[in-house]
Parts: sequence; structure tokens; C-alpha cells
Amino acid sequence: MTWWDTGDDEDEPEFDESDVRVRPNRRGSRPRTKVRPEHADAVEGTVLGVDRGRYAVLVDEGGRDEREITAARASELRRKSVVTGDRVDLVGDTSGEPGTLARIVRIGERTTLLRRSADDTDEVERVIVANADQMLIVVAAADPEPRIRLVDRYLVAAFDAGIQPLLCITKTDLADPTEFLRNFAGLDLPVYLSSADRMPLDEITRDLIGHRTVFVGHSGVGKSTLVNALVPGADRAIGRVNVVTGRGRHTSSSTVSLRVVDDGGTGWVIDTPGVRSFGLGHVDPASILGAFTDLAVIAERCPRGCTHLPDSPDCAIIEAVEAGELGEAGRARLDSLQRLLATFR
Repeated sequence: MTWWDTGDDEDEPEFDESDVRVRPNRRGSRPRTKVRPEHADAVEGTVLGVDRGRYAVLVDEGGRDEREITAARASELRRKSVVTGDRVDLVGDTSGEPGTLARIVRIGERTTLLRRSADDTDEVERVIVANADQMLIVVAAADPEPRIRLVDRYLVAAFDAGIQPLLCITKTDLADPTEFLRNFAGLDLPVYLSSADRMPLDEITRDLIGHRTVFVGHSGVGKSTLVNALVPGADRAIGRVNVVTGRGRHTSSSTVSLRVVDDGGTGWVIDTPGVRSFGLGHVDPASILGAFTDLAVIAERCPRGCTHLPDSPDCAIIEAVEAGELGEAGRARLDSLQRLLATFR
């Protein structure tokens, strides 16, 4: 007699296979496959903005059938992020009629990618915009006071992304920006000066046409005011500076693309929320030197591991500047390079 045999067969219940409960397969009986549909009928579009999981996408830009549609990200994209400026492929209802929803199934190759991190120790990047080719940095001459270090960080991010930076100084009727601008004398940086009496709209518009320009700036510097003047009907919310803290209030809460039009053609303004910090934990310092093409050529003579900072021994760039090889502008360009590189220390 085995240990489970009671010896009383009459009292033992009888079982057969039909009494066994089989847990249903909730995933269904069809085997999974890694083969994805090709979506040969997909249409192309450009993401204009993102709002709570919904994407505003422009299809057939500049064509006879140009339309803006609403789309969601397809499940096959998994964790791939879709950001303003992305060129995407869409399927489903792409008519753009009210109440319709298309699906984004592919993200095109990105030519540029503007990123930032939470701080300099955080290597997790946060994508701001894709495929922009210019960055307009908006700074106030006063109220709030201009922050050189923040502008430096914008410049580093632009150089790292391969984006051409531009600089607009607002509120010049409140303070003279000359001293502030000396910090950037060594850079090939177009500068626009704006005041309450005169905004350089014609000059800025001319340089926006044919480009996708991302606008960045500290809260309260007048970025939204500038955007509204450049793009009538944009209706971007305008904030005020706190008289106690000297800080601006966040008004633009999302990144959005706005079309700029004049006789020379069209361009795009990509307005972003104001920020008070701009982490560079994801940036490779070598990409900063690459933005100074004349200095990068000389740097090839530097010893391995040269930081190009003032305390760097045998730096070929420093020696060339001291020898006058780069003329009067050499010192200013070296100062700008060293200040940007110092942001990583």
C-alpha cells in the first residue's frame, strides 16, 4: 500500500480528464511573429506638435493637398519617441477630417537632434526637436538679467547638434547690451537687437525663410512676444517677470511649429517652453571644438588628451594665438572656446 492509498476505494472520488480545468490562452492561439507590415501605402508628413499622446502632422507640405491631421503612435514603434520636427510615415485615416485619427508607423532619418539633460550629471537625454537647422537664442538685456552661462549652454547644444545659432537681445531700451555681447565676439553669431520701440522683424524673418528655426530662451525674456510678432495669429501666451524673484513665468507649455511667410518664401518657427536650466550630460566636448573650424585645424598639433583650457600644457591653439597666427580675432575665439569647454568641468 502506498502512502496516498487509503485502502477504502468506495469512498475515493473518481476523476477523469474532463474534470480538469484548463486555463484559457488569453493571447489567443495564433503564433506571434516578428514580421511587420511594410505599409507600402503610407503617406509622409512632418510633426508640428505633440499634445498628450496625440500628434499634429502636416501632410503634403506646400502641395495642392496640404492638410493637417491628428495621429497616434503605432504599437510597433514601441518605446521610440516621436518629437516635433520628425518626418514620419502614416497609415489609416489620413484625410484630416474632424474626428479622424491616423497612425504613425515609421520615423524618418533625423538630420539634426536638439537635446538636453536634466543636469550635467544626467546622461539621459531629453529630445527637444528634430530636423531643425537653426537655433534662435532669445535673451533680455535686463528684466530678467542676461545669463552668460545659460547662453553658453545653448551654444554648446547647438554646436553638438550641428545647428547654426542666432542671437536676439530683447529689451535693449532697458539696458545697453554692448558689454554682454563682448562675451561672444569670437563667434560667427548673427545678432539682432530688439526694443519696445523697434523689433527687427524684417531682418529676422529674412533669416528664417527656408529654415526650420527652434526658438529657445529663459522664461520672461520676451520670446513669445517675438513669436507673436513674427507669426500673426500665433497667440502664444505672454508672461511677466516676478518683481521679487526676477524670474519669468512659464507660459509656453508645449513645443509647436508655426509657419513664417514673406515674399521670399516660407520658413518654420519652432517655439519651445522657457527653461531655467539646460543640462549637457549627453554632449561630447569634442563636438564643441569641431564648431570652431579654424581652431580645430590647429588642434591637430596638440598633444593627446589636450583640453585646450588655460592650464593645458603645450596646447597648440594657445601657442598659435599668442604667436598672432589668428590675428586680432584669435584671442576672442579662443576665449569663447575655452568658456564653452569649461561648462563640462
